[in-house]
Amino acid sequence: MSRLGSMGARLYRGEVGYDFVAKRKIWYGISILITITAIVGLAVRGLNLGIEFQGGAVFTTTQSTSVSVTHAQDAAEKISGHDATVQKLGNGGLRIQVSGIDTGTADKIHGSLAKELKLPVDKIAADVVGPSWGETIAAKAWQGLAIFMVLVVIYLAIAFEWRMAIAALVALIHDLTITVGVYALVGFEVTQGTVIGLLTILGYSLYDTVVVFDGLKEASKDLKKQTRFTYSEIANRSLNGTLVRSINTTVVALLPVAGLLFIGGGFLGAGMLNDISLALFVGLAAGAYSSIFIATPLVADLKERDPAMKALKKRVLAKRASAAARGESDDDMSDGGDPQEALAGDGAASLVGPRPSGTRGRGRTPGKH
Repeated sequence: MSRLGSMGARLYRGEVGYDFVAKRKIWYGISILITITAIVGLAVRGLNLGIEFQGGAVFTTTQSTSVSVTHAQDAAEKISGHDATVQKLGNGGLRIQVSGIDTGTADKIHGSLAKELKLPVDKIAADVVGPSWGETIAAKAWQGLAIFMVLVVIYLAIAFEWRMAIAALVALIHDLTITVGVYALVGFEVTQGTVIGLLTILGYSLYDTVVVFDGLKEASKDLKKQTRFTYSEIANRSLNGTLVRSINTTVVALLPVAGLLFIGGGFLGAGMLNDISLALFVGLAAGAYSSIFIATPLVADLKERDPAMKALKKRVLAKRASAAARGESDDDMSDGGDPQEALAGDGAASLVGPRPSGTRGRGRTPGKH
């Protein structure tokens, strides 16, 4: 078994672990800081909306030209009086986007642009995009996002519980806010690819969160029947049990996206790849973070407010204090209703950290049930 696989098995059995839930205030603080930075960036810099969302014209040369991208951009901006974006195409041609102009203006600058590019007018195709088209697409995207959020909350509330639904919703909003904020700070153009990327990361972020929630639901099924562990400790155990899986899934997903962003977009200069790959890259990373550091700790926070869980925590702490006074270890404090039997394997594994050396690798002490 590989080292990572061995670590995953030890995390699942509870032989090692990290107390994510106990340090949740740290993760909340980090997320709040990142989110505020994203919101400030969005408010100060704003989004660099593509031509699909603000209207304009697209001029595409149907044959190669010796004119450089810089010269074409300067010429287009001088002729039109508006901002222009130029991309080099694979056939040696150019794609020139001029924002904020209508059909009449596009017809007027068509000929002048052809002279600057040293091409016949019929070798430059002109397409005008109205802002209403982009507004319609944006409205449909927001509508779809709202419906998606409502359905997610309803499903999770039914399949799991309302606390998990709220935590998943907070994690999704967290991921979207950070992704949009990074877009504003970096200054990448918001296109149709960006919208597709944003909608795609929702599914991934939700999947990673639900995997942890499913394990937590199973582990806490008979939680009230035992007095060894609090809900937060069970939540942390479930989180550690899926940690390696989450890391593996995230790395495998990020590698091809990183290739699109840094190789396809950076070295090859493919602008559309930048638009969708940046959204995917930031969203996937934020989704992995939120599923580990936000969603599960938030569920534990909400659950610990329940009177039954408060009473359970008091019983657990009282039993531990009593056992400590008698000089007993945690491994001596088992009871018949321990919901961790299935997860811990030998029933003696601790929730975080290695087991005491005296019991490591052995089964339950004879006579203790």
